[in-house]
Amino acid sequence: MNLKDQVGNIDIYLLDQILKGRYENGQRVLDAGCGGGRNLTYFLKEGWDVYGVDKSAEAVVAIQRLSKELAPSNLSTNFRVESVESLSFETNFFDVVICNAVLHFANNPAHFEAMLHSIWRVLKPGGHLFVRLASNIGLENRMIALKDGQFLLPDESIRFLVDENLLIKYTKELGGELTEYIKTTNVQGLRCMTTWCLQKR
Repeated sequence: MNLKDQVGNIDIYLLDQILKGRYENGQRVLDAGCGGGRNLTYFLKEGWDVYGVDKSAEAVVAIQRLSKELAPSNLSTNFRVESVESLSFETNFFDVVICNAVLHFANNPAHFEAMLHSIWRVLKPGGHLFVRLASNIGLENRMIALKDGQFLLPDESIRFLVDENLLIKYTKELGGELTEYIKTTNVQGLRCMTTWCLQKR
């Protein structure tokens, strides 16, 4: 089996966490904003209890199909059409929560916080949160502030942006602990994507 067959089209920074052994002992993973499931192939093949939510019904059908193909015993009802800020799962339910390229679609700070607190609520104490989102780190002077925390990026997209101080603030407020230094990738001066990895105390 080659690497792509084993892990699919996984986000390279999520794969980095897997290779570092951070997610070895979990049983239950949620991808909040899962799309078609590009980050779930590894977990399905490794026998995890895999869950996902997305606002798109088509995306949920796609991940249900992928789950049935890779892990027939994983329940199709684990995948739901719902918003990240209104997760219907029990509190302290998941060992790992993934939220990749989702939080920067927040409409305003209140919406961002609602999504963040929702994914944190369903994470077990001792569990790991993986977040990748747009930020202004390294491109502060090239972002045009609009309103409600949103910015026009050099690639002409509009995103809700965070900075390092804000991520540190939320880490403390949540009672989380960084498991990695906050890392940011500058995508050829067009946008910056930041990886934020926390463990729930």
